[in-house]
Amino acid sequence: MRVKVKARLRRPPAEDVPITTEFIKLDSFLKLANAVESGGMAKSLVADGAVTVNGQVCTQRGKKLRPGDRVELEGQVFQVTEAPCI
Repeated sequence: MRVKVKARLRRPPAEDVPITTEFIKLDSFLKLANAVESGGMAKSLVADGAVTVNGQVCTQRGKKLRPGDRVELEGQVFQVTEAPCI
């Protein structure tokens, strides 16, 4: 007799990247998170489909990200968070 076991997919740990605005565009976020060295590199990686937002490939470098969104690039995972008020 076989017993079904539900496998839980583990999400890789994400690095929190706080923003101080309502949203941030994807290419700017990649620079803020230090995931890329330049805006040109961000543009190229996004256009090539190397970036996912909330598990979906995103080729829009101007995609608006808000707190709660998850961005993944080459195994690195970043979580958009709201910066604490000072």
